[in-house]
Amino acid sequence: MPKAEITNCIRRLRFEHGEMTQQELSDRAGCSRQTVVLLEQGRYVPSLSLAMKIARIFGTDVESVFELAEDDG
Repeated sequence: MPKAEITNCIRRLRFEHGEMTQQELSDRAGCSRQTVVLLEQGRYVPSLSLAMKIARIFGTDVESVFELAEDDG
């Protein structure tokens, strides 16, 4: 089975939404700032509920924030 990696554009979206800080996003999403840091670094895969909250904060759908990239190798 191919490996799947989830990437995101949270950092770009934060800056497109009034240069929102990591702390502001974490407060609104109900998670820690460290979670936002790890998400942006690609070192943490969010729960479905957190992914949906983050997408809602940015006024978009989950697929516009997170992308599933499959490695065929």
